[in-house]
Amino acid sequence: MLKDAKVATRLPAKDLNRARAFYSEKLGLEPVEQRAGGLRYVCRAGEFAIFVSAGVQSGSHTQMGWEVDDIEATVRELRARGVEFEEYDLPGLSTVDGIAEIRGNYPSKGTGERGAWFRDSEGNLLGIGQPVRS
Repeated sequence: MLKDAKVATRLPAKDLNRARAFYSEKLGLEPVEQRAGGLRYVCRAGEFAIFVSAGVQSGSHTQMGWEVDDIEATVRELRARGVEFEEYDLPGLSTVDGIAEIRGNYPSKGTGERGAWFRDSEGNLLGIGQPVRS
């Protein structure tokens, strides 16, 4: 059943052309397919689609994330492309130069995680994570 199914994320967009430009110019991603009202992207270990929606993106939680091997290099590269990272100073979550040190993780993932967040052109909150393995 579902445990054997492929998981894919869906992100809403008010302006599909604007979203396509953001994902191409800022993230270096191109859709592998398109249809009326939608774009489909494939990454190494998953896929996501952006679809036209009249709904409002909450932007209050991470809607999609990527796990990377080197978060500093990824943040640096994305900043060079014009991506603006969120800065947080909250109890239990603060960032330094856009990157947070997060204590705890799932045992198979390591002892912690380093994370960074940014918004796409449509207001979706996206994250980058790097597991900390001790």
